[in-house]
Amino acid sequence: MTAGEFFARLPIPIIQAPMVGASSFEMALGVSEAGGLGSLAAGALGPDAIEAQAQAFRAASAAPFAINLFVNAPARPSGETVAAALARLAPWYAELGQPLPEPPNDFAPDFEAQFAALLRAAPPVASFTFDRLRKEQAEALHGVGSLVMGTATTVAEARAWAEVGADAICAQGAEAGGHRGHFLAETEASLVGTMALAPTIRAAVDLPVIAAGGIMDGRSVAAALALGAAAAQMGTAFLLSEETAVSAPWRAAIETAADDPTRLTRAFTGRHARGIENRFMREMRPIEGEVPAYPVQNRLTQPLRAAAARAGEAGMISLWAGQGVKLAPTGRSAELVRRWWDEAREVSRTVAARTGAAT
Repeated sequence: MTAGEFFARLPIPIIQAPMVGASSFEMALGVSEAGGLGSLAAGALGPDAIEAQAQAFRAASAAPFAINLFVNAPARPSGETVAAALARLAPWYAELGQPLPEPPNDFAPDFEAQFAALLRAAPPVASFTFDRLRKEQAEALHGVGSLVMGTATTVAEARAWAEVGADAICAQGAEAGGHRGHFLAETEASLVGTMALAPTIRAAVDLPVIAAGGIMDGRSVAAALALGAAAAQMGTAFLLSEETAVSAPWRAAIETAADDPTRLTRAFTGRHARGIENRFMREMRPIEGEVPAYPVQNRLTQPLRAAAARAGEAGMISLWAGQGVKLAPTGRSAELVRRWWDEAREVSRTVAARTGAAT
């Protein structure tokens, strides 16, 4: 089955975005059972856990699902780099009464081992962000029956994914919450809005395009399809669902967010990500260019963020969210997907009547 056929056969062309620390197994299962495509966020999982989640999903449902990985090379920072990064973080750990962690021996799961587990899991869709696969890796996934979906923030990145054999492109607009998926140009050059990005990628590559970023309800799902997208990917829209995995202070920050509350930062992880602005982001901004690249900074702040979550201190947590966070609804994930699809169909009928297409 081609990717075009796969997405055309989805009863509801909505993909739940994989969000490490925010989405859950139950969320993915609910979305897929409702007729969309649930995604298992496996970027932080070890090989055994990746296979276990795939097996559990298949045991629970015959619906399709996706597994997402971060494409990362092994991190080998110098001792001086790690020491300097920990020194910057020392006051924050001290404020929480936490000891400064010892320099870790590793900084992220081994991608090659994760990829081997992904091949064994053979999900219907394998999606990737932070970089592109090698051509032989895409071919290996095709060999086990998996469709390959790569994240692109520019047309050049979409073309790069097409060159290695991707089956579909997830066009991540600047509005999207969480980590930016750029890998060819610097962050600023990769901040293209969804409304511009999805159709320009669709015109540049002969692959199905998934629109992502700022899609929060049925109106924006309909708009994504009108732009030529094969489906809409929604992440922030699920953050207040019943199956959300966000911590209590993260949830409270979403519920009380001011208008236009999000900013980009690399202070938490060493890679630019969008979240609700808080004290850590503001006070680290003058020096955030000095922090080590992902995944080193991410690993060094993990104990800090965990301690802050336990203490209910939202000012030191990465409150990832997209620009449409004020529109995040509550409810079960399956119910939200069905509601959004009903809204999209109603909006489409209204537009058809307004443009005369219904006559």
